[in-house]
Amino acid sequence: MGTEKKVKVFGLARSTCVARVLVCLEEVGAEYELVHVHLPAGDHKGPSVFALQPFGQVPAFQDGDLILFESRAISRYVLRKGASGLLREGSLAESAAVDACLEAESHNFDKAMSAITFQCFVVPMFMGGTTDHKIVEENLEKLKVALRVYEERLSRSRYLAGDFISLADLSHCPMAHYLLASPCASVLDAYPRVKAWIDGMMDRPSVKKVMELMDAS
Repeated sequence: MGTEKKVKVFGLARSTCVARVLVCLEEVGAEYELVHVHLPAGDHKGPSVFALQPFGQVPAFQDGDLILFESRAISRYVLRKGASGLLREGSLAESAAVDACLEAESHNFDKAMSAITFQCFVVPMFMGGTTDHKIVEENLEKLKVALRVYEERLSRSRYLAGDFISLADLSHCPMAHYLLASPCASVLDAYPRVKAWIDGMMDRPSVKKVMELMDAS
């Protein structure tokens, strides 16, 4: 993908869904342009974004005439086009395990972390409000359910889907980045395998670069 025309990602790097796509683009060495969408001004609800993303969210993605939305679908496309092994599509069993763990990330880890991140960062920093600690605690308990499952899986394999890193692992990185920066970071102390797994992924060059973009945006 590196010698082809740049693809476009519409959003901003601090969005975890945008960052997920950027990690995949970095993994395959793709040339890309990050087209800034100013969320506080409501640009993601404007006609230019709606033309690309019918739900008025970020990211939207453009590769020539192809328009995509939904970050995990975009990520799969990027990895397939870049002939990455992160989907493990050479093995039916391994690719199914990746899909299952990616679904678990979406419905368990990400769902709980979205509420925590909103309360710990968005409300006080961008909305001028006060963190609702009850909501944080409720979702921290939901997060612990996912972390307990992960801890058990990581006792049997190096990564979530097996002894190979995959999109199912890397998809956690943007939210994990915010977890580590939040007052809830100590929750990981009870899950040493999960903590080591996250630390290992955060050292990956693609992840380091995108996390720097998240912090700078």
